[in-house]
Order: sequence, then structure tokens, then C-alpha cells
Amino acid sequence: MSASSTEVVSPRQAPLGPVYAALIFQVLINTGTYLAGKRAMEELPPVTVVLWRFLLSATVFCLLLVFTPGPKLPPRSEWRRVLMLGLLAGPINQMLFFYGLSRSTAAHAALLYALTPLGVYLVSLARGHERPSSRATFGILTALAGVVVLLLGRGLASASGSLVGDLLILAAVSAWVVYTTEGKPFAAAHGPLRSTAWSMVAAALLLLPVTPFALAPARTFSASLPALGSIAYLAILTSVVAYLIWYYALSKVPASRVAVFSNLQPSTTAIAAWLLLGESLHWGLALGGGLVIAGVRLTQSAPLVSGPPRASEEAVGAPVARG
Repeated sequence: MSASSTEVVSPRQAPLGPVYAALIFQVLINTGTYLAGKRAMEELPPVTVVLWRFLLSATVFCLLLVFTPGPKLPPRSEWRRVLMLGLLAGPINQMLFFYGLSRSTAAHAALLYALTPLGVYLVSLARGHERPSSRATFGILTALAGVVVLLLGRGLASASGSLVGDLLILAAVSAWVVYTTEGKPFAAAHGPLRSTAWSMVAAALLLLPVTPFALAPARTFSASLPALGSIAYLAILTSVVAYLIWYYALSKVPASRVAVFSNLQPSTTAIAAWLLLGESLHWGLALGGGLVIAGVRLTQSAPLVSGPPRASEEAVGAPVARG
């Protein structure tokens, strides 16, 4: 099937309810990621946490590939892309994220990751993968406004974080934006399981050179059960389940529509902090959360307008606006 140069696809053409339900579950997992990362780094350095996370998740993905029918290794023509995605997902994104999180706060990290939809949308527009949509743009801006209200409502002092930590997280967000935009055609061509597995295994392989210096098995196994449980959470739920959901969603809907769900994370993080850390709820949560939900809904209901497909997308018969 070939794609026309400009295509408008109605959301009613495909049942997107399961996709959005999966993305909401992914938001909940990612909310716990901030808390689990903070807890693990109370006893272990960031590089050790990242190493154990990817070594464990890569092992799980290898087992999934063994028991899943189909190719176990990516085509030779895709090795460069797999290594690039692995580099973005592991050494760049997660190292920057964890070192930034160790110097900043969970609230600030969630706020900065809420910039993901804006970055993905701008990259998609610049590359001609999507055409401008006023409703989608307004929805993204509305959701981002909700994030800002939520931050201000909690008070600047409680969510300030260090400048260095914030800059590191912002760099991690930039890597995640590229990972999302580059990962969409890859997921469309090879499916969410193999796409995620290959990139996560590549990330683990790229981290192997620092393993002898930072794995610290004796220190790790002497850590408390909550710290070890946090690493397991990061390895299984965040790196396996959440990444699979992300690639699954990318294979079904445009990248900007998937990324807008990142705007839900500051609200869920605030609720998790209230439940687990005893932080108070306030007007900013209600107003900011309402704006975020409204923004997500606006973006979901916008017509999907794709630009000219790239050669790789046309070859696999997967226009940007189709699953």
C-alpha cells in the first residue's frame, strides 16, 4: 500500500482506546520511576543504578526474543539504527537523567519531561512527517500550561532543584525526543517487541565498557531491599513494560500524540508524592491537572495529518498517520 503525499486519517478508523489505556498505564509506571530512581540513589551511585537496570532488562528481552517466533537479530541493514537507538536510550538518555535526578527533584524532572511533546511535534514538523494542526498545537500548549501551573502551585522553592541537575535532565529530554521520532518508523517496520528488545540490548552492550568500574556487585547486594526493589522496578517495569508500551503506541499513532501523554506525569507524580511522601494537595494540582487532561483530550481529538512519507516508511507500507 502506498501513501499519498498528504493524508488525513480520522481517529475513528482504528480502535485507539486500548492504545490510550496502555499509555495511561505507562504514565503510572513512569511516575513510579522518579520515586524508584530517587530511592535507589540514596544507597547507590547513578551509574551503578543505570548499569544494573539495563543489564537486567536486556536479559529479560533476550529471553522474550528466544521464546517469540520470528527473527532474533535485527537485519544487518538495521544494525546502525539499532546502535543509535541503544545509544540514545542508555548511555545518553538514562545517564543524563539519573545524574540530573540525583541533583534535582522528581517534580522538576517530571516538568522537564513534559516538554517531550513540544520537542517531538517540532521535530516532526521540521522533517515533514506531520502537517501543522491548530487543535493539536493548542492541546499541547494547554497541557504544558497545566504543567507550569502545577509547578507554581507547589511553590518554586519546593521544586527548584539545582541548575546543573535541570540542565542534565533537559539534555536527557532532548535525547528522548530524538529516540521517539527515530523509533517510530523502526517500530512500524519490526514491531514493538523486537524494536524495544534490540534497542535495549544495544544499550546494555554499549554500557559494558564501564561495567568493571561501576557495577559494584558487593555494594549493590549489600543494599537494602527497598533499594534493590527500586532497581528491579526500573529494570522490569520501566525498561521492559513501559518501553514496550511506548513502542506499541508509536506503531499505532503519530509520535506527537503519543508524546503528549508525558504531560500527565507531573500530576501523577504530585499524587504519588502525596500518597507516599505525605506532601499536601493544593489548588495548583486541581487546576494544573485539569489543564493537562484537557490538553491531552484536545490532542487526541485532532485530525491526523501526515506529510510526505520517508522512503523507509513507504517501503514497509506504513504511513506516519497509520498503525
